[in-house]
Amino acid sequence: MYIVMLGKPGSGKGTVGKMLSESFGIAHISSGELFRNYIKKAGNIGKTIEEYVNKGILVPDDLTIKLVEKRLNEKDCENGVILDGFPRNIAQAEELDNFLKEKNKKIDIAIELNLSDSDIIKRIITRRICPNSECREVYNLDFKKPVKDGICDKCGTELIQRDDDKEDAIKQRLETYHNESEKLVKYYKSKDLLYAVKLNMNSGKTSEDVVKEVEEKFKK
Repeated sequence: MYIVMLGKPGSGKGTVGKMLSESFGIAHISSGELFRNYIKKAGNIGKTIEEYVNKGILVPDDLTIKLVEKRLNEKDCENGVILDGFPRNIAQAEELDNFLKEKNKKIDIAIELNLSDSDIIKRIITRRICPNSECREVYNLDFKKPVKDGICDKCGTELIQRDDDKEDAIKQRLETYHNESEKLVKYYKSKDLLYAVKLNMNSGKTSEDVVKEVEEKFKK
């Protein structure tokens, strides 16, 4: 089973993707995590990726595709994956289709989490991340606070606000999304693979609700 998570930065793709990963027993691949891990390991290339990420600008297609395809060839991806943050444009989507076709695989569904720009900004600027690579738990100061201020509930690491979660970077990321990634919604809709979930900050719909909704979709 191959699932693509679509939506603006901060729409909840990572949280829902991880939960679906556990539910379906397949790997969750976050392009953001791939980039951040590569930043730590890869000298000048890592520094180049870091500059793109911190400015909210898309990492070039050739480098992104190379890293994702390398990850897709690993053993834990044999039975499918949930892709979060990739593809981000039509060129990447077409390359992914070609890559999977060579393996006699295909995308089964593209799930769009639809949230307004204003809600996205409110959500991201209050987001805090556990920097522990073995944990990576995500919190929000409005609706998912840690028990102890500034400390991860799961591993006790001090929480951080990522540079790309600050307001200027968020606005740049949203502009990039509208210019590039938004076209993916039409791309997957044209292939009859799109499943859209409408969200807003006041709806009361939780990530658990979204996961149940998607699970019901697959049952049907």
